[in-house]
Amino acid sequence: MSTESLDVSLVDAFTTDSFAGNPAGVVPDADGLTDDQMQAIAAELGASETAFVRSADDADRRLRYFTPEAEVDLCGHATIAAHARLFEQGVLAAGEHSLSTNVGTLAIEIEPDGTVWLEGEDSDVRAVDIGYDRLAEILGLTETAFAGVGVDLPIARASTGMPFLIVPVNYFEQLGDVTPDLGAIERLCDEHDAAGLYAFTFDTLDRESTVHGRLFAPGVGVDEDPVTGTASGAVGAYLDRFGEIDASTVRCEQGDFLDRPGRVQVRVEDGVFVGGAAVTTLTGDIAVPDVEDGDIIEV
Repeated sequence: MSTESLDVSLVDAFTTDSFAGNPAGVVPDADGLTDDQMQAIAAELGASETAFVRSADDADRRLRYFTPEAEVDLCGHATIAAHARLFEQGVLAAGEHSLSTNVGTLAIEIEPDGTVWLEGEDSDVRAVDIGYDRLAEILGLTETAFAGVGVDLPIARASTGMPFLIVPVNYFEQLGDVTPDLGAIERLCDEHDAAGLYAFTFDTLDRESTVHGRLFAPGVGVDEDPVTGTASGAVGAYLDRFGEIDASTVRCEQGDFLDRPGRVQVRVEDGVFVGGAAVTTLTGDIAVPDVEDGDIIEV
């Protein structure tokens, strides 16, 4: 291994408490790293996604995102984590910033208290024809779990940068009873070109919350994600599209069934913005793999 090292952090996004929310790796100075080096570092850190901060010609900065196995185009919680960490370090000030990603240039807002808001792409929401019988089999529920709420809300594919299948469920208890068939979920998502399946209910733990959700994305290597910014943005666009909200802000609960509770704010006025707080739980240095010596960690 090379003697060169880089500052790295693990940051819990969508929470104000350590060891809650969704952890992301953050590498604040990733200029000069090759794809193989970023992939190896992400595998070593082991978070679901690691954000690598790089300079950009067309924006204030660029982020690239790697799971332990592959690069992904966009990650909401890692974006929140990276900007919260840079704000904490004094690298960024409160205000508006631009961010280059593989899906395009997005707007970032940082509030004086460190809350970070990520702009989504233009919403794309459309109903899809998936039978309750198939959903019941896939999620380990009965068809009655969907029938009531489904009178007003369809099953849909929704995206504000990353597409998800949105599935409304009647009650919190039923959402907790989900026993997913991950292989079947992956096949269903592949049929509809979706990254995962987000099941939600209006039956929430906190009075101020709008929905409680669970996200299953085995096709991208995540059996169940603790708290998902991009999926929260998608459900916010979905609720805005089908007229089930009166306010301009949606509050999404997620992660409680995994003992990683997180809360995501979604603004659905003049576009879709996903926002939240983040907490740094670990900082340190990591050795940079020397690709010339063939010491890349195998993944």
